[in-house]
Amino acid sequence: MAEQRRGSNPKDSDNSDYAQDKEVLISVNRVTRVVKGGRRFRMQALVVVGNGDDMVGMGIAKAGDVASAASKAGKIARKNMQKIKLNPDNQSISHEVKSKVSGAQILLMPASLGTGLIAGGTVRSVLSVTGVKNILSKSLGSSNKINCAYATIEALTQLVPKEEWVGYEAKKTIKVTE
Repeated sequence: MAEQRRGSNPKDSDNSDYAQDKEVLISVNRVTRVVKGGRRFRMQALVVVGNGDDMVGMGIAKAGDVASAASKAGKIARKNMQKIKLNPDNQSISHEVKSKVSGAQILLMPASLGTGLIAGGTVRSVLSVTGVKNILSKSLGSSNKINCAYATIEALTQLVPKEEWVGYEAKKTIKVTE
């Protein structure tokens, strides 16, 4: 029989696709279950994962301690990664987009080069792992972190690149040679 080597699994190596993913732990909550003998405490973690280019995913998991809840949430986030369409010129979005999940409403607006990431809390964490550099945002509804994260990811997936807009014609440059 072949000998099993440690680290021979491609998923365990440092050269895998997960090595360059950015993982951010947004929140940790203590949840309680009441049983006959008293209360049982567990931890709930909310994690956002992105590759810093055009992919983002979110995961929520519960476990007995914070470290295992965060690692479980990270695995779930990697499974749920979605592709987003950014404007490659100034690392922003191509148009304004609004999204609502439950009570949380998020408004994302494109910004010019050099503006930076104008966002707060959960929205900033989600946008930072996606690679967005210039954007304006506003949270209009509830400040629930889980719903804000879901709403931000939903808004990012609704984006349509300029090339796919109806009636859009790319600017043509004319070279003058003398």
